[in-house]
Amino acid sequence: MQVHHHFVLLGSCFAQNIGERFQSFGLNAVCNPLGVIYNPESIAMQVRQALRPEAALPIFQANGQWHCWWTGTLLGATEEEELRKEVQDAFSKLGDALRRADFLFITLGTNVCYRLKENGMTVANCHKMPGNCFEEAALEKETCADVLRGMLELLWQECPKLRVVFTVSPYRYAKYGFHGSQLAKATLLLAVDEMCRLYPEKTNYFPAYELLLDDLRDYRFYADDMIHPAPAAVGYIWQRMKESCMDKTLRQYLELYGPIRSALMHKPKQGETADYLAFREAAEEKGRLLREKYGISIS
Repeated sequence: MQVHHHFVLLGSCFAQNIGERFQSFGLNAVCNPLGVIYNPESIAMQVRQALRPEAALPIFQANGQWHCWWTGTLLGATEEEELRKEVQDAFSKLGDALRRADFLFITLGTNVCYRLKENGMTVANCHKMPGNCFEEAALEKETCADVLRGMLELLWQECPKLRVVFTVSPYRYAKYGFHGSQLAKATLLLAVDEMCRLYPEKTNYFPAYELLLDDLRDYRFYADDMIHPAPAAVGYIWQRMKESCMDKTLRQYLELYGPIRSALMHKPKQGETADYLAFREAAEEKGRLLREKYGISIS
C-alpha cells in the first residue's frame, strides 16, 4: 500500500475501527457508507447494488421512521423520499469509491444472516423489527465461498486494478455462544482461504483475528464487555498492518501526520473558543499541505 492509494473498507465493527484510523490520518478512504455490515451475503449485495444498481430499494416504514433492508442503522429518515435519496447517494458513493480504489478491505464478522420470511431476502440489518419477521440462516463454507467468488468476479469486471484484502473480525458473538461463534469464524476463515488460493494475485488475508486471539490473549486488550477489542488492541493491529502492508513512504507520511491527527482529535475544555478555532484551522492547513506534498487527493 502506498500513500497515494485509494481505500474502501466494508464490513463489521472492526472494519469501521480501521477505516476511521485511515481517515483520521488524512488518507483517501471510504468506510461503510451504508453502515456496519457483518455477513458475506449482505456485503456482496451492497457491492452488487453499488456497481450495477438494478433492483428497487427495499424501503419500509416502522415506528414513524423509514428504513432500508440493505443498509445498517446509520441511515434512516422520517420521510420516504429523504431516505430514498440518502440510500441512493450512499450506494453511488460506494460505487464511485470502488471504481477509484486500489485496495478494498472486507472484514467478515459472521456467517449468520437473517432473511425476511415474506420473500426470503437477506437483510443487512434487522432494524429492531420483531424476530418473527426473519429466519436465521448459518451459511455453509461452500455457500460463503460461492458468494465471495461471485462478488470478486463482479468487482474485477468493473474495477480491474482492485486488490482485495480479507480480514475476519476478532469480535466474538456471544449471542450464538462462544463455541458457535468459533464455528462461524472457522467457516469464514475457510471460505476466505479458498478465495486467496483461487486468486493469489489479487487477494490477501490480514490476520486481525489471529493477532487479537494469539498475540493479545490478555483480557486487558478487550473492552469492558470482554468481547470487543479495546483501543489498545486496535492500535496494536494497526501497527502490525503498517509494518506488513505499507511501504516506507506511507509509513513516513503517517509518522509526520501523527501530531496533526492528535491536534485535530483534541477536545477543548472551554468549548469552541476563538483560540481553539484558530488552533484547529492551523492544524487543518498543516494536514492539507502535508497531503499535497505526498500527492494525496481527497475525493
